[in-house]
Amino acid sequence: MHFPMSDMIERIKHNFSDSIQTKINAVDMLLPAISLASEKLLQCLLDGHKIMSCGNGGSACDAMRFSSEMLNRFKHERPSLPAITLTGDIATITSIANDSHYSEIFARQLRALGQPGDLLLAISTSGNSINILNTIKAAQDRNIRTIALTGHDGGKIAAVLGENDIEIRVPSYDIARIQETHLVVLHCLCDIVDYSLFGHEEVAP
Repeated sequence: MHFPMSDMIERIKHNFSDSIQTKINAVDMLLPAISLASEKLLQCLLDGHKIMSCGNGGSACDAMRFSSEMLNRFKHERPSLPAITLTGDIATITSIANDSHYSEIFARQLRALGQPGDLLLAISTSGNSINILNTIKAAQDRNIRTIALTGHDGGKIAAVLGENDIEIRVPSYDIARIQETHLVVLHCLCDIVDYSLFGHEEVAP
C-alpha cells in the first residue's frame, strides 16, 4: 500500500492543529475549575493528606504520571509529596478483577487506603467508566473529595459528583484530544503545587 507523503504530512499537520485548537477552546472554560482544583489539592497536602489517582488505558498512564510527579518531582528538586496511583499494582488489580469484579479494581483499594481528608483524582475521557464511578462513590462514603477529569458531556460521572467535588471537563468528543488536554491540566496542577509550596518559577534561558 502506498500512502502519499503529501497526505501523510497533511494528516500530521491536522493533528497538531486540532490539538492546539482544542486547548485554545478549553482554556477559558476550564480556568475556574482548574483553579478551584488547585486550591483543594494544595489544602489536602498542607493538611497532611494524600492524593490517590486512577484511570483506564491512557488515563491510567496519566494517573501514574501525576503520582510520579508528586512523589519525585515535576520540574524542580523538592521534597516528595504523598501520592498513590491505584493503577500501578498489577497483582492487586488482577486479583480483585478475578476474585470480585473489574468494576471494583480501584474502589476496593480506595476503601483500604483512603482516609477522610484525602483527595481522589479520577480520570475518564468518556465519564462513563464503571470502575471510576464506583471509586468516586467509595470516596464519598469515606469523606474523600474528588477531582474528576472528563470529556464529552461528562457522562455518568457528572451526575454522581457531589457539591464538594470538582469536574474538569474538556469540551471535545475526540478521545486523543481529551487525553492531550488532560495532560496539560495535570501539568498545570503540578506547576501550581511547585510554585505555591516551594516558590519555584521558570528559570530564564
